[in-house]
Amino acid sequence: MNTTNPDWPSSLNDSELDELDRYLRAHAGDGDLLLDGVHGMLSALTVGPMQVLPEEWLPEVLHEPFADEEEGNRVLALLAKLNDSIAAELDVDAYEPILGEIDTEAGPALSAAGWCEGFSRAIDLRASLWEKRLADDPALMELLGPVMALAVDEGILSAEADFDKLSDEEYDECLAQVPAVLGAVGQYWHEHPVTEAELEAMVHAAAESGDDEHNPPPRHRSGHWVH
Repeated sequence: MNTTNPDWPSSLNDSELDELDRYLRAHAGDGDLLLDGVHGMLSALTVGPMQVLPEEWLPEVLHEPFADEEEGNRVLALLAKLNDSIAAELDVDAYEPILGEIDTEAGPALSAAGWCEGFSRAIDLRASLWEKRLADDPALMELLGPVMALAVDEGILSAEADFDKLSDEEYDECLAQVPAVLGAVGQYWHEHPVTEAELEAMVHAAAESGDDEHNPPPRHRSGHWVH
């Protein structure tokens, strides 16, 4: 990577990625996001319908008090850099999803399960906006097709119709389309921003459930956005 080019995004280097990965693994409980999931979540938030502040998404990532101020500052700085890098990487066609690794009979293989779980949780943070638009506009559903196929294949989302497992070639093809999907989804929301009616419906839904209208709590169960 050409890190001397001022136009190139300031992404985490391998050492920083390993550092953040180790921290998340050391402090993760069952169902908590690891590095791949955090990247998927931040990716979805970057291209989503409206800004989600760190105060809202950090509880999805951090579950224990920091050991001290130095550790806290370091972890938060790494997360901020990871978050900021996503839009920059998309702008210069340098984005790649961070994937997990699983053991198979044929040996280690990359898996999009964690990334898709994070992506789905990000959508849950603005579920009412996503769900209504997905129901009203098939174009958005079509744009998300490759990501949804991966999520269903990994069991992150449930499909209403029968769904055949992706072949290795189809899986790899969907993975290869992820950067383009993110770019297209971001462009979609830019060209078709959230309407006043949708905002009012979101606030009304939050009020009815007793949630703060500006910072509704995370919905930890994924799959709500499939129609």
